[in-house]
Amino acid sequence: MRRLFITLILAFFAGTLIMADGIGQAETLTVSPQPSILLASRPDAASPHSAIPDRPRPEISEQGRASKPLSIIVFLVIIGITALLIYKAAGRTKTSADFYVAHSAITGTQNGWALAGDYMSAASFLGIAGLISLYGYDGFMYSVGWLVAYVTILLLVAEPCRNSGKYTMGDILAFRSFAIPVRSVGAMATVTVSTFYLIAQMVGAGKLMQLLFGIPFTYSICTVGILMIVYVVFGGMLATTWVQIIKAGLIMVGAVLLSILVAAKSGFNPITFFENVAGSKQVWEWVRVSLLHHAIPEPGFDYGQRFLEPGLFLRNPLDQLSLAMALVLGTAGMPHILMRFFTVPNAKEARKSVIVAMFILGCFYILTTFLGFGSALLVSPQTVSAADAGGNMANILLAEKLGNEIAHVVGDIFLAFLCAVAFATILAVVSGLVLAASAAIAHDVYVQLIKRGKATQKQQVTAARVTAFAVGVGAILIGIAAEGQNVAQLVALAFAVAASGNFPVVVLSLYWRQFNTAGIVAGLVVGTLVSIVLVLVSPNMVYPKHVAADAMKVVSVLEKRQAEGFVLTPAEKSSLDKAKLAYEKNKDGVSIVGLDEPLFPLKNPGIASIPLGFLAALLVAFAFPSPREEDRFDELLVRQQTGYRVVDFTEEK
Repeated sequence: MRRLFITLILAFFAGTLIMADGIGQAETLTVSPQPSILLASRPDAASPHSAIPDRPRPEISEQGRASKPLSIIVFLVIIGITALLIYKAAGRTKTSADFYVAHSAITGTQNGWALAGDYMSAASFLGIAGLISLYGYDGFMYSVGWLVAYVTILLLVAEPCRNSGKYTMGDILAFRSFAIPVRSVGAMATVTVSTFYLIAQMVGAGKLMQLLFGIPFTYSICTVGILMIVYVVFGGMLATTWVQIIKAGLIMVGAVLLSILVAAKSGFNPITFFENVAGSKQVWEWVRVSLLHHAIPEPGFDYGQRFLEPGLFLRNPLDQLSLAMALVLGTAGMPHILMRFFTVPNAKEARKSVIVAMFILGCFYILTTFLGFGSALLVSPQTVSAADAGGNMANILLAEKLGNEIAHVVGDIFLAFLCAVAFATILAVVSGLVLAASAAIAHDVYVQLIKRGKATQKQQVTAARVTAFAVGVGAILIGIAAEGQNVAQLVALAFAVAASGNFPVVVLSLYWRQFNTAGIVAGLVVGTLVSIVLVLVSPNMVYPKHVAADAMKVVSVLEKRQAEGFVLTPAEKSSLDKAKLAYEKNKDGVSIVGLDEPLFPLKNPGIASIPLGFLAALLVAFAFPSPREEDRFDELLVRQQTGYRVVDFTEEK
């Protein structure tokens, strides 16, 4: 096994160098006109308003792209370090317990860093800073939601899950219920959530490498996918854990250094810092033109102050509440997060890991807030948006600017380091997602249902590795097919599905005596389907008639200005022409499901789908009571409170 691993790693290094050399001689890559977004897209990205005023679109080869040789060196160093860890982990991964949960030998501190690394995805590292740089306060709300989520995990699920389960969410749900329906539906829910989140990370990784290194999207996806497969298939949970720990440490180092440089610009005075943000002329123009779509400034309106107030991205207060519900509760239902609690030896270490993760993430999100506003102040929202419509290049551009102010070589080193860290960030997250999805299929379906728990250790490990390989290959193919898709919808959908389907049944299984198989199946099915349907009929989808209506507003304002005798500037003329084209292109279009208008008014379905998931689980459990499952609640209660295993019903069934 180790010999095969060494061969694959050497082949990867050789292929990377050859590919990089070939790409280095190719022409500069043209950025896709529909860049994928790691966290969220601008609502007006397809709107002609984004063209006012007309601004040059910088080539990524000149701005925001690290020195190719230096980037490749840093990139290969990080890959080399992680490869060494996988090599060592491969020799210690011999049983199913080793593969799935590192034989529960990870300490609470280590698992806390790994949890933080699992959570600091591309959306956190790049997307949140980008959102803040483009939308100000509303981007900060994402940080708050994800941080508070760990309070829910600490108080409700960390200790009970560690004591009640074995490898997967299916183990928790099937403890006192009928295994066949619960494990089947639970595996489907796990794979659904993991797939949506995995696609978002894969597409984000492809676009990131495409933008930073000039590597074509397909090659980028394949590179990430191959490394991901090697990490999981050979190293299992142990390798994945250490990759996440290293990645979390690197991100914190980069965020701290960058934050110090940003704070120094305002004399380390936060009041001065935010006054400078609100007083920035570029921020003022960005809010007026691109966010509020005021073709002419309104007298007395403070556009800079508006950037520091809520409502520029999530304009409906209910949308903010719905998003908060999905983030706070969805995290506690994410399969790859729940799986991490099985890697520690006891409940005490599980609690400790959550506290460590909360401290790390709290520090990180505070720093990210300053980085986002710092990008708006020092780089400008216009430049960030021009490099990538979703703002995902904000940290990269900020690092380049601040580093170059010290010395050009410092800028190159800083930029190359952050590029490599961003790549490692995505790689660690996708590895955890693949491991969660493969565990659901191999352990819940193959071992527990097909083999009825009688599979040998060799069969279990083989099934796990084969499944991980298959999931990895599927992720590569889906990622390639998903180029150009709105990744924000996939991320939002993943958390909404986890909050609406997984979270209700996990909590009710742990704390409600009358809960049973019928309730679990109903909660998972209803919560999952409702959240998916609501997203498909929500404002997240593109409604061409809305784009046409916005375009007509621009046409009306500028044509009225012409009629009043004003001479349009070249930028206004360009905006008028683009608005007319946008109107003609979109006036007769419909959404992906054939709608002219969204049926559901909110961008995130959590406020509706989460209560419906709970309600379905409760009503069906009441309608189909199971005394047999109620009797087993006492055993579950003892186990989740003490960790003492009297009878392992999951093995019995």
